Amino acid sequence: MKRLFRKYHRWLALIVLLPLSLTVITGMLATISQEWPINIGLGANFLLKLHTGEIFGLQAIYPILNGMGVIGLLVTGASMTGLFGRKTTSSTKSS
Repeated sequence: MKRLFRKYHRWLALIVLLPLSLTVITGMLATISQEWPINIGLGANFLLKLHTGEIFGLQAIYPILNGMGVIGLLVTGASMTGLFGRKTTSSTKSS
């Protein structure tokens, strides 16, 4: 079962790598450009449009897909840790 979850985790990670990276980086850069007096060469409005997926016309579904990707990675990653595995009890009788 762990092997199957590793396979799903690996494929899911490859699929969500670009959208999640884009979301994280543009979110940080938008905050920096708005709150700090640093000119990064990109406007905060452009960064926020990129951050929300509006620039691609995906603003309605982009956050849902990102969230589902993160939940999938959390589930497959947590299942591989062994924290939720079955506990086997050995029934030994002492004589």
